[in-house]
Amino acid sequence: MTSTASTATASTDTTAGTGTTAGTGTTAGTGTTAGADTTATAGTAAARGLVQDYLEKVWNQGRTDLADRYLAADLLQHNPNLADGLAPLTAFVDGLRVQLPELRFELRRLAAEGDLVFAHSHFTAAPGDPGRAVIDVFRIADGRIAEHWDLNEAVPESTASGRPIV
Repeated sequence: MTSTASTATASTDTTAGTGTTAGTGTTAGTGTTAGADTTATAGTAAARGLVQDYLEKVWNQGRTDLADRYLAADLLQHNPNLADGLAPLTAFVDGLRVQLPELRFELRRLAAEGDLVFAHSHFTAAPGDPGRAVIDVFRIADGRIAEHWDLNEAVPESTASGRPIV
């Protein structure tokens, strides 16, 4: 991610499984107007908080009744298995939670730039499941998630580098 004079970049490492912030690093752009950088930083912090709360409440707690607090009614979806809109997503989450009542998204990294929030998570179906590494990109508009992209991959037992993917 690149910072410009009008764009702030902020990232958060989170403690796995808790949804709480372990540390926050903020880089405000290179502009000379302190107010603009402060506003942009506050905006990215709010966007990160929105996504963090959405993943915790809607996915981990199954509170799809709260989804309209986080998602635009006309959500644009780039996941090939989901149609656009709020209703298809909440139906998917409800159905998945019936099949996998212990599912969990452990947020590992969270970053924001402009109107985009990037989340790197470890999805597990149940305790002890090796799970999947998930990358989500959310576009925020009018205080709601307006667009979503995601990629996921099974967590391998080992990697060539010896480092985990989540």
